[in-house]
Amino acid sequence: MFLDRDRYIYRKNQLAEVICQLRFPTILSIPAREPAEFQEQIRRDYPQYRRQLEQQPPKITGAPGSLRVEEADKIVNYQFVSEDGRWRVNLTGSFIALSTNHYQRWEEFASRLDKLLADFIPIYRPSYFERVGLRYINVISRKALDLDGMPFRELIQPCFLGLMGEDDVREESFGRYGQDVEMQTSGGCRLKMHAGPGMVKKGNTQDPEVKFILDNDIFMTGKLPMQQCAPALQTVHIQADRIFAGAMTQRLHDAMEPTLAD
Repeated sequence: MFLDRDRYIYRKNQLAEVICQLRFPTILSIPAREPAEFQEQIRRDYPQYRRQLEQQPPKITGAPGSLRVEEADKIVNYQFVSEDGRWRVNLTGSFIALSTNHYQRWEEFASRLDKLLADFIPIYRPSYFERVGLRYINVISRKALDLDGMPFRELIQPCFLGLMGEDDVREESFGRYGQDVEMQTSGGCRLKMHAGPGMVKKGNTQDPEVKFILDNDIFMTGKLPMQQCAPALQTVHIQADRIFAGAMTQRLHDAMEPTLAD
């Protein structure tokens, strides 16, 4: 499931989105007023601004037999988006996140994240980070890789396929199937993973192609001082690369047109 290997850049990577989220103890000043000073620091790279109120899941309180469902508060989510729409910063009272739908390589992503944190930390001075996570959402399209008709068992390693990897089971016989896993990994990280076939929407239109979705959220928790943020991110990135390398077959690796990373 985990594979140590050389690192590759894929010309036809199948990443729909990459998200880095860093959680910190709640800072009340963030939702209390518009983040004008922070915007000025990042506005050149992220000129588009939106403010959203997001409803949180309801809270269940009380003892068994007398449970109560209480409506949770709404949170203020400030969004800053690059001119081309490919990069987005989200800021709330308890986390900052950087995401992109145009991921090319870790060095570019890490450089943007370093700059973002260098602007964020002096303004809001979080005491420490409680959670540092990277989420890689792969949506593997056989059509995009010129692999139409190729069964997923030829592209994905058996432990990520479960029953779909059995030779006597037809892939099209599954109406719905997927694996959801949470586990400890090496380096002090944890993994939340969803793996399985599915269909996705393009805008408001359902794409009829069945794709393989590999959604990996790798994270570290605890009281992580600011100076440990970069090493923690490097650790979760290494784990993410090992998990993806362990998930794919040589055929999928070759179809994505790899080149060795510098």
